[in-house]
Amino acid sequence: MDFSQQYRVIESRDARFDGQFFTAVRTTGIYCRPSCPARTPKPANVSFFRTSAAAHEAGYRACKRCLPEAVPGSPEWNVRSDVAARAMRLIADGVMDRGGVPELSARLGYSSRQLNRIMTAELGAGPLALARASRAQTARTLLTATDIKASDIAFAAGFSSVRQFNETVAEVFSMTPTALRTRGQHRHPHVPSSSPAVPGSTAGPPAELSLALPFRKPFDPGIFAFLAARSVLGVEEGNASRYARALALPCGHGCFELRWTGTALELSARLEDLRDLPALLSRVRRLLDLDADPAGIDAVLSVEPGMARRVAMLPGIRLPGALDAGEILIRAMIGQQITVAAARTALNQLAAVGLTGRTPSGTLLRHFPTPELIAEYGPEILRGPRKRIESVCAVARMLATGELAIGLEDDLTSLSAKLLPLPGIGPWTVGYVAMRVLGAPDIFLPTDAAVRNGFARLSESPVGQASGGDAGAAAGIGASVLTGYAARFSPWRSYATMHLWRAATAVPTTTAPAEAPSTTRIERASQ
Repeated sequence: MDFSQQYRVIESRDARFDGQFFTAVRTTGIYCRPSCPARTPKPANVSFFRTSAAAHEAGYRACKRCLPEAVPGSPEWNVRSDVAARAMRLIADGVMDRGGVPELSARLGYSSRQLNRIMTAELGAGPLALARASRAQTARTLLTATDIKASDIAFAAGFSSVRQFNETVAEVFSMTPTALRTRGQHRHPHVPSSSPAVPGSTAGPPAELSLALPFRKPFDPGIFAFLAARSVLGVEEGNASRYARALALPCGHGCFELRWTGTALELSARLEDLRDLPALLSRVRRLLDLDADPAGIDAVLSVEPGMARRVAMLPGIRLPGALDAGEILIRAMIGQQITVAAARTALNQLAAVGLTGRTPSGTLLRHFPTPELIAEYGPEILRGPRKRIESVCAVARMLATGELAIGLEDDLTSLSAKLLPLPGIGPWTVGYVAMRVLGAPDIFLPTDAAVRNGFARLSESPVGQASGGDAGAAAGIGASVLTGYAARFSPWRSYATMHLWRAATAVPTTTAPAEAPSTTRIERASQ
């Protein structure tokens, strides 16, 4: 967007652009979200920044009226796959808090100096400033939404000392932590939290807290059914409006529950170490695709009449993400060419060897097995074709030893280069993993049986009219036809894929496709 387009956005106070850029006013020294209700400043006094960190670096402080930090993140970091975007994803996941600039630059394959130069040029701020802004945002969330002690919040947010925490909050928000808490809790009453564990220690009781998660409307809760259909016994559970999970985080164990109330998304978390909160928030947001721009996506998808009807039925469809990259790869490989129920049975059996969690909650007793455990026990537990079992165990061993590493630092090119040479992995698997792990928005799976069936159900398509949505007739749809059909939805073909998957089911609002839907002969040959 150029200056004139951004200025028109702030004139209209369009909340859809909150988090996508920030408005700074030279005469006041304040930066705001685009939808701030304050009087629109004169164009000559306005500067626009792509990140709040860039506004901080330029000497501006956050608006106390619109709270620009309390918005969904920018969808740009999923759309883009360049170095700056991948760095932003890793910073949000807490890599800077755990290993600083050296770890971030190593994950991305650049020197620290080169990475700082790239990010400053692209985003107006270097990794340190961006991580500092992320810590400030986490601190604000905890101060305004919980009653956790400020000294514990300082370390939970990633600050190295209480003094650094106090100085940063005062500089960014022009308020002391106490004043920020008082103001925020007056505006947004919170659910009281229990006494947290001391950061860095596993001796105290787990911290329990509840937060509301910001997102852009509309929001289609069908993603909960997608996750529930794949829930693994003892590890996760869910239904049409709830999802809960136990998992290992960088500093300790934890579990969380997400609930959709019809108007709001609520997160309840139980953490062994509060320092894991930033990573948990980042992963949960990616799991539910909360930083997406649904209005913009739906507008592009609606260019085709059949898809437009799907969008009208299910506005704001989301792309399910991943809590762990290696886990998604293993689950996709196990689920290849079998039904959801069969894949779930196999995963339930495998989950029995998962480590017992130290923060159990209800039926959430264990974690998904680590690659080491899958490599050790997989040959005994897994059933099915021998070659598939061997492939799964071989990939698990590579993940365990570090010979194979995938994650937010990858783009589609690097992910493909790592996975395609491995036995048992074809283009479908790479595309599916890219959708779930990277949040890649422009993936289409033309060899997928559920995609073909969904396409056939769209009555406006010639094949759909001829087949009436019949699966047998749909099987004859060529990949080239589907690829041409999907081209009009770029750069949001992953969301078109989700709509086709939902269309392929008998009850599209409550069911979901298989972890790896039945594949065609073309796909099987590639595996």
